[in-house]
Amino acid sequence: MELDQLVALTSEALDDMKATDIHVIDIRGKSSMTDFIILACGTSTRHVKSLANSVKVRVKEAGIEPLGSEGEAEGEWVLVDLNDVIVHVMLPDVRDFYKLEKIWEPTPASEKTQA
Repeated sequence: MELDQLVALTSEALDDMKATDIHVIDIRGKSSMTDFIILACGTSTRHVKSLANSVKVRVKEAGIEPLGSEGEAEGEWVLVDLNDVIVHVMLPDVRDFYKLEKIWEPTPASEKTQA
């Protein structure tokens, strides 16, 4: 499966299960750990777990075995490692606290502070 197809399949699995605030970040050339990070929010711990499970089921149906996942027991933040794509499904307050988008996306020049 092509990388773009994997990103689309993963995003679709999240959208189909009513994930909110789905955000795809291309980090090729910024990190050797993966090519894309997909962030999404669930409305409850049960929803977060269901979203992550949906991603795992959909990629397995497409012939891709996830490398692993973490956080299912707690359900506040579940990470699904698909090698070239890492999926983070979180509760909104957890996502707001860690602000992963700010780590991986460039800061506009207008927001940079002068040293």
